[in-house]
Amino acid sequence: MLIINAEIHTLDKNDRIIENGFLEIENDKIVSVKNMSEFDKNIDNAIDVKGKSIYPGFIDAHTHIGVFEDSISFEGSDGNEDTDPVTPNLRVVDGINSFDGYFNDAVMAGVTTVIVSPGSTNVIGGNITALKTVGKQIDKMILKDPVAIKFALGENPKSTYNDREQTPVTRMAIAALIRENLNRARRYLENKENEENYSEYDPKCEALIPLLEKKIPAHFHVHRADDIFTAIRICKEFDLDYVLVHATDAHLITDELKEENAAVLSGPFLTDRSKPELKNLSPSAPGILSSGGIKTAIITDHPEIPISFLNVCAAIAVREGMAHSDAIKALTINAAEICGISHRVGSLEEGKDADLFVIDGDPINIMNKPDMVIVNGKIAFNAHK
Repeated sequence: MLIINAEIHTLDKNDRIIENGFLEIENDKIVSVKNMSEFDKNIDNAIDVKGKSIYPGFIDAHTHIGVFEDSISFEGSDGNEDTDPVTPNLRVVDGINSFDGYFNDAVMAGVTTVIVSPGSTNVIGGNITALKTVGKQIDKMILKDPVAIKFALGENPKSTYNDREQTPVTRMAIAALIRENLNRARRYLENKENEENYSEYDPKCEALIPLLEKKIPAHFHVHRADDIFTAIRICKEFDLDYVLVHATDAHLITDELKEENAAVLSGPFLTDRSKPELKNLSPSAPGILSSGGIKTAIITDHPEIPISFLNVCAAIAVREGMAHSDAIKALTINAAEICGISHRVGSLEEGKDADLFVIDGDPINIMNKPDMVIVNGKIAFNAHK
């Protein structure tokens, strides 16, 4: 596939914008991103998009798409195994319905990659995966699995297990459960490596080994500042890489988070303040964080906000003070880097996956929609056909 006469927003390390360029795809990879002055191909088979722009496919870095299904209640709610507060051995891919209608909505909105997570009722919820938004068989849609292990602090696990009169019902118990299970997994790993006292296979400990070996990070569902600091405290104790998810109060503690070199998946902020820990919810948060030097991505937390409104979230963030360029990065390269998938997606560069969209105008203007979306080198959506 060859696309010509495009304004190409590469989002590469130099943040190049090629005012009149061409992009060439072979199989599922980008093989050329150059200025039209270097064009020496046969134009007969080219797609001419003169006057339009190309952007990397958007990435929604925290969703529950396909896990809490479209228009279905209990029968399609597979994100929370809330019979046990500690379930690191659960794989979210086993709960995703690839035929959920929102995958198609995502594609039409230019969202080509999603990070799918278990819900937040459990203290340790299971592993998180990265998927392309096109496909029938989940196994063939996987970009990276696992991406991270899901942890949750605060009201969600507290309220879930308080209703059952079961641990944990306090923030102290939540932190204690995390430490207990990380310590158990660390001892299990040491025994396994030394072949001493290593006996029965433990699926929960096995699931935590990549985390302890720093092959993947912990994704912490947090809202209040005190929960944010608890997450950081625990990760320091166990030398874990981590990402803060939601982090509603993060804009109040920007200096502290910059000092910790924390990364934030910010959102959803197009919601009401539905519970006490959301009292400081603000759409100005992503702009405050990014201008404060904190790597930030914008998320929908789908289905909390429908995934097709990811660009609307970015538009509101810009309206509330975020730099436009930072908002675009928050949906592309920042999201990819935070989630450990930037070697594949997030920018338009030679060797990366051919995930992109063509649009007439600004992609975070809520009146604009993609004309064409390409995933894995194939046209997944064409508004004119």
